[in-house]
Amino acid sequence: MNYEKMGNQKKSSQSGTEKVMAFLKSEETVPSLIRDVCLVLCIVGAIALGLYLVSGTWPAVVAVESESMVPNMQIGDLVFVMAPDRFGDLTTWATGQETGYVRFGDFTDRQGNTVYGDVIIYRPNGMDSVHPIIHRALDWYDDGTYSGYITKGDNNPGIDQQSLLIGSEPVLPVKKEWIVGKALFGIPIIGLIPLHLPEVAAVVIILMILHELYLRRKEKDIDAGKKNR
Repeated sequence: MNYEKMGNQKKSSQSGTEKVMAFLKSEETVPSLIRDVCLVLCIVGAIALGLYLVSGTWPAVVAVESESMVPNMQIGDLVFVMAPDRFGDLTTWATGQETGYVRFGDFTDRQGNTVYGDVIIYRPNGMDSVHPIIHRALDWYDDGTYSGYITKGDNNPGIDQQSLLIGSEPVLPVKKEWIVGKALFGIPIIGLIPLHLPEVAAVVIILMILHELYLRRKEKDIDAGKKNR
């Protein structure tokens, strides 16, 4: 047996472990900052995984970007999304009107009508390159050759299929496979964070760096004070 080779491999393994432990215990600015960033990423990843497992869809949260659902949804609302079949089937306005079911229905729509049914998040015409639309599902359309949900923003003058264009193409009735999910509840203002994610991320990183520098400066001052005693 090649004992010398085995010994070298053992030393190499120990050396790698020692480097990792030294990095984890290092009090220098760069390693500490990297550890903080990794911790934040792990926490965000754990939260994202938890949201996906609960909601059954992705994205599990969306931010309202326009006024098309005002006043039942405002710009900057952070809306939690569930798979269409989670917590009951997707309910249209037509069905909700019969049963009294409604989500995000505290106010009437632009035409003064009491609203009913679920608000859905869908990819218009199934396009991944376009931001999803968050509007109310009015009814299920089926002419024998094409079927899908008719949708409308509470604050819009007409249905999406007659008033919205994606490029030069009209928005088609929403097929089930185009639906990301249905809106469960919303939190005001918090949605402004993902809407301005680059700016927020830059501020967070700068604050982390400043905090790390402050701690290092404080430690140096304490050490200097001890030496002067």
